[in-house]
Amino acid sequence: MLYFSKLRIIFVSLISLVFILLASSNLLDSSNKLLNKRINLGLDLQGGSYLLLEIDNTPVIEQKLQNLSITLRNYFKEKNIRINNIKLTNQKLSFSVDNKFKDTILEVFTDEESDINPYYPRFKSHQLDIIEDNNLFIVNYSRQGIIEIKTSSQDQALEIVRRRIDEIGTNEPNILKRGNDRILVELPGLDDPMRIKSLLGKTANLTFRFVTNNNEDSFGAEKLKYEDSPDEAIVSKRIVLSGDNLLDAQPRMDTENNETVVSFTLDRVGAKRFGKATSSGIGKQLAIVLDGKIISAPVIRDTIASGSGQISGGFTFQSATDLALLLRSGALPAPLNIIEERTVGPDLGQDSINSGIIALVIGFLLVILFIFLKYRIFGLITNVALIINLFLLIGVLTIFEATLTLPGIAGIILTVGMAVDANVLIFERIKEELKNEKNNLIAFDSGYTKSRTAILDANITTLLAAIILFFMGSGPIKGFSLTLGVGIFTTLFSVYFIARLLTVLYVSKNKDKEGLI
Repeated sequence: MLYFSKLRIIFVSLISLVFILLASSNLLDSSNKLLNKRINLGLDLQGGSYLLLEIDNTPVIEQKLQNLSITLRNYFKEKNIRINNIKLTNQKLSFSVDNKFKDTILEVFTDEESDINPYYPRFKSHQLDIIEDNNLFIVNYSRQGIIEIKTSSQDQALEIVRRRIDEIGTNEPNILKRGNDRILVELPGLDDPMRIKSLLGKTANLTFRFVTNNNEDSFGAEKLKYEDSPDEAIVSKRIVLSGDNLLDAQPRMDTENNETVVSFTLDRVGAKRFGKATSSGIGKQLAIVLDGKIISAPVIRDTIASGSGQISGGFTFQSATDLALLLRSGALPAPLNIIEERTVGPDLGQDSINSGIIALVIGFLLVILFIFLKYRIFGLITNVALIINLFLLIGVLTIFEATLTLPGIAGIILTVGMAVDANVLIFERIKEELKNEKNNLIAFDSGYTKSRTAILDANITTLLAAIILFFMGSGPIKGFSLTLGVGIFTTLFSVYFIARLLTVLYVSKNKDKEGLI
C-alpha cells in the first residue's frame, strides 16, 4: 500500500539525518571528537609515492641448494653412499659418485615418492631437475620448482612489507602482487619516500655469531665488515641465534652509557639458546650481524639467562626506531630491488579532485534539470532523493573510512545515473497505470509494485559485477567497484524510502487531482 506509518517516517528521517551529518564530517575540522571519521583520498587524488619492488630470488635459490647439499650428504650417508666433490656454482649443485651407485642416485631423484625431490602431480613435474654425465650429477631447480620458490617468497615478502608499512602508520596503503616476483606499493599522502625505501631495502636478517681468530677455516668462518667503520672481523658461520627467535624489539635510552640502544626480548627457545651460548662463551666477542654487516661485537661478561638484551651501535633515536621496526616485522625472504618509483604531487592530486567534482556537478545538474522538466513536481521529489542519496553514499564511505580514488568518483557519477533510471522506470510505470486506473493512490501504488522487479534485476546484476570487480580487480578498479556497490544500496534506499515517502505525502494531499504526472 502507498502508506507510511509515523514510525517509518521517523526512521527514514533519522537515517537520512545521521548520514548527512556523517558526510558533512569530511568538511569539518579533524579535531572534532564527535565526527572524527572521514573519507581517505587515494594516491591519484591526494598525491603520494608509488614503488614497484622486484624480489631477488637468487640468494634464496642458492641458500636452498646449500641446504640441499647438507641434506644429500646426510641422506646418502645413511645409505652408505659417498658423494664426492660437492660444489655449488651458478645456481647448480654438482657432485660425483662411484659408478655402482649411479642408478640408485637417479632413482632417488626420479621417484615420485622421493623425500629429496618432491613431485607435483598437478604439473607432472619434480621440484628438481638432475643431469648425469659420466658419474657427475648436476642438480638444479626445475621450472616449476622456481615458480614455487618465487610464489612462496612473494607471499612472505608481501606480508612483511605490509607489517613494516603498517608499523610506520601510513594511512590506507595499497600493497599488491604483480606477477610472481614483484610487489606494488602505493602510499597516499607520502611525499618523501626515502624512509620507506630504506626500510624496504633492508632484508633485516639478524644473526648472533661468535667472533673467531681462525682465519684459515674458510668453510667455518668468514670476514665481515662493521656497519659504521671500515674495520673487519672474522666470525663463525655457525649461527648462535637468529631473528626468528625475537618476540619484541623497542628503542630506548641507555642512561648508564647515555646512548640510544635497541632492547630485544627472545622467545623461550631463543632465551635457552642465548643463555647456553653466553654461559659457554664468557670472555668471547659475540657479533651481532644484520644483513651481512656487524652492528656491534660486545664481549660477554656474564651469562644472560633472562631472554632479553640490547643492541648498541651508535644509533640515533630514528635509526634505533627503524631497526626495532625491522626486527619486529621479521626478515624478508629475499632482497627487494626498487625497479620503478613515482611521486604524485599534491597539486596534481588536487587537479584530479577538481576535475572529478566538476564532472560530478555538471552531470548532476543536467540530470536534475532533465528530471524536473520531464516530471515537474515528481522530478523535484526525485532531485531531493538524489541529493540525499549522495549524502547517504558519502556517509557510508565515511563510516568505513574508505579510500576514494578518481575511478571511485566515476562510480559515484554512475550511481546518480542508476538512481535516476530507477525513478524513471517507476514514473513511466505509474503513467501506464493511470491510463487504466482513475484512483491516484492505487495507480501510484501499482506503479511502485510492478516496477520493482525490473529495478531489482538491474541493480542486483550491477551489484554482482561490482563484487567481482572488487575481489578480482586491484587499485583503481577496487575504488570504482566499492563506490558502485555501496551506491546500489543507497540508491534502493533513496528510491523506496525517501522518494516514495515524499511521493506519498504529496499524492495523499492531491489524491483527487487529475494529471498528477
